[in-house]
Amino acid sequence: MEKQSLRTEDFEYQLPPGSIAQIPVEPRDSSRMMVLSRGSTEIAHRQFHNIEDYLKPGDALVLNDTRVRPGRLHGKKETGGSVEILLLRRLEERTWVVMVRGRGMRSGARVELSGGKVFGTILKEDGQNRVMRFTRSISPILCEMGEIAVPPYIRERLVDEERYQTVYGDKEGSAAAPTAGLHFTRNLLERLRYKGVKIVTVTLHVGEDTFLPVRVERITDHPIHREWCCVNDKAVRTIKGVRRGGGRVVAVGTTTARVLETAARADSGKKISPVYGETDVFITPGYRFRLVDVLITNFHLPRSTLLMMVAAFVGANGRKQILDAYKVAIMAGYRFYSFGDAMLIL
Repeated sequence: MEKQSLRTEDFEYQLPPGSIAQIPVEPRDSSRMMVLSRGSTEIAHRQFHNIEDYLKPGDALVLNDTRVRPGRLHGKKETGGSVEILLLRRLEERTWVVMVRGRGMRSGARVELSGGKVFGTILKEDGQNRVMRFTRSISPILCEMGEIAVPPYIRERLVDEERYQTVYGDKEGSAAAPTAGLHFTRNLLERLRYKGVKIVTVTLHVGEDTFLPVRVERITDHPIHREWCCVNDKAVRTIKGVRRGGGRVVAVGTTTARVLETAARADSGKKISPVYGETDVFITPGYRFRLVDVLITNFHLPRSTLLMMVAAFVGANGRKQILDAYKVAIMAGYRFYSFGDAMLIL
């Protein structure tokens, strides 16, 4: 399917509300895992800890080591009304792109936070988002004034905020979790290392597209957001070595796939260079993956850029194959979205 002909409605599907996972399973790696073979109708149903059966010595398992910041802030307007702010991206030391829940939050509106310790002023409107400038740097005090924000489709209270963090994330900066990584336990990672799988970390701080559905009719009209990412020299050396040895690059999640494809070079499909900065790569059906060989992912929202990326990874008939697999998953009782089950695409 040509990118120019893609419509957002092509990535629509109907999900029963009861299929949306509200709480994470315990232990993490006991979630279900659908195994999908590209270009085939073959589907296997496993549990996530069975991932060991599909990874080989010499493969590179690439993890996104970002960590979700406590970016949900509660404040009040000058009129006394309540306001909820979600930090999305930092532009400067005291200036952020935010989502705001509250009436009348236009340019010039002022919000009091943390009992008057900090104030924020909306500088301008940026589509559905706002650009807000605070009276002081809030990064050092987020732990005391903020809380972890889970997606709005999760209605249950999150008892343990660490369950919305991966066990390996250590670089705070995301608005949302890289949810494919939530299935891994430390023990499972150690078993994979013992097997000979190379564990590689990259960083991509997840931004606002996780919260914003695609609203335009034609996908090419969607203004894809930028996300900060990093692939360091060590990761580059390891991945090059894996490639030379005939191993596969296994991306844990669409965020990892995005940063890897940013680091890949188009001329040979085999090269990778260090990256430190923003990426605006938009992967939709028709895109030729240059570096990722295997993808571990969750079940994504309809009409989302993440679903489009997964369809692109599956290949020429990816949209149909993924939507057919989603129908199977719904019928089989899989749990969807952030705290839901996993899909392994080979």
